[in-house]
Amino acid sequence: MIRLIRPEIGKREIREVERVLKSGLLVQGRNVEKFENMVAQYLNVKYAIAVSSGTASLHLSLIALGIKEGDEVIVPDFTFPATGNVVALVGAKPILVDVDLKTFNIDPSKIKEKITSKTKAIIPVHAFGQSADMNQILAIAKKYNLFVIEDVACALGAEYKTRKCGTIGDIGCFSFHPRKIITTGEGGMVITNKKEIAEKIISLRNHGIVSKNGQNSFEYAGFNYRMTDFQGALGWLQMEKIDEMIRKRRSLVILYNSLLKANKNISTPIVMSGNKHIYQSYIVLLSSRINRDKIMKKLREKEIETTIGTYALHCQLFYKNSYGYRQGELQNSYRAFKQSLCLPLYTKMSQKDISVVAKSLLSAVQTGV
Repeated sequence: MIRLIRPEIGKREIREVERVLKSGLLVQGRNVEKFENMVAQYLNVKYAIAVSSGTASLHLSLIALGIKEGDEVIVPDFTFPATGNVVALVGAKPILVDVDLKTFNIDPSKIKEKITSKTKAIIPVHAFGQSADMNQILAIAKKYNLFVIEDVACALGAEYKTRKCGTIGDIGCFSFHPRKIITTGEGGMVITNKKEIAEKIISLRNHGIVSKNGQNSFEYAGFNYRMTDFQGALGWLQMEKIDEMIRKRRSLVILYNSLLKANKNISTPIVMSGNKHIYQSYIVLLSSRINRDKIMKKLREKEIETTIGTYALHCQLFYKNSYGYRQGELQNSYRAFKQSLCLPLYTKMSQKDISVVAKSLLSAVQTGV
């Protein structure tokens, strides 16, 4: 079977994780610190704070910025629900904005109409490994005095006009789920250049503890959002080969594109000028005449694992029931939700694997299912 994803975990990672497990020192320790330092150096930022998941990184960021009940936060509609859920979890209201079908990223031209006196932040998502249009987003944020929290779950290593994604706004939030470029199993990271934000997040991830002169004081109602030390070991070893993993993925994408781009019913990824796309996922958009779900079934019959791109939040029951959204009202996101297809992509795939997937997809599309 050709799997959707296979994390690249080598013998060194296994040996190092085993060493940590045998040590008995399992909670956040020197390996997490080493991982944080490597990420901070890679992104050229002052603070990198490891946490238990990408969702935790977003949750902590909202709390650290003082987002609370009665506030509103701009969120792209086409994203994994965690991006909007964390806004609801702090009592604020997620305001969903449609996306650009070329990139699947939030459409900056549709943000202003959603801003009110209650709006406090924008969370641009760098969808599938390509940056959102950050210059336009930053200009809007500056005009309306809004925070910018970058959801970089899929985009560690991606760039926007030579700047690393996650370093452009006030805070960057990363995920290390197995589908990401590097993985710690579960895990996340918050990065920022702002000391006050970093200090609050460091405290909040560890029960609200603040240490002064060797004494612990519980200054916030915090969380247990720490990363384990064996996850940290896996993380820093993954960081050692991140650029090579990105290079391999991009070379496989070139082959995918060459095999698929001529078919008028399949739109392959478009990279915007000035962007470095890292292809956390390889997403194609099928024409409306094609039944995406039947295509997925046909590929599964050929032992090829696929999935949808991601979700249109306004179509999900929680958002419809809580905020009155109507299915289909955000048209681009709705189309992407119904017609996007994620194909297998991982560094150990062979050119033969890519060819098998591409030819199987072309064959299925040709039948018009």
